[in-house]
Amino acid sequence: MLKLVPKSWLSWNFSVLEESHSVADIDISWWREKGVLTVEGTSYEVYREGLMSSDFILESTGSVLARAQKLSAFRRCFLIEHAGKRYTLCAESAFRRIFVLLLDDKAVGSIRPEGCFTRRATADLPQDMLLPIKIFTVWLAVILWKRESDAAGAVTAS
Repeated sequence: MLKLVPKSWLSWNFSVLEESHSVADIDISWWREKGVLTVEGTSYEVYREGLMSSDFILESTGSVLARAQKLSAFRRCFLIEHAGKRYTLCAESAFRRIFVLLLDDKAVGSIRPEGCFTRRATADLPQDMLLPIKIFTVWLAVILWKRESDAAGAVTAS
């Protein structure tokens, strides 16, 4: 099980722990939906391929390792492709921040906040999934949580 710990109080950057050992860092850019995932000392670029309705990419040294396609503008759901496997990451419900990972329509994992008012979270993802792919999957959930938070802030500010 992975634990996500925000790097600071208002930050969307995370340290990722496994059994209390740091295994990765998620650093999200303030500009667009991109960032850097550092997994066991190796850096991976994560970004949205285009401005509108394009795939999200996990890349290392110029090679695409995984790709995620947002299935609908109205649903918090991605189709993640890696090494011939196709996972679906979807919000458990329209009103909660919990995400469920499906493989062949069977739940194989989840990403869930530790509480209502915290950015701390846990990710229980398949053992056979490579760690960089796990962290990419977590990054996708974080991106959607950040979108929701930004939208709520925009509504409160107006």
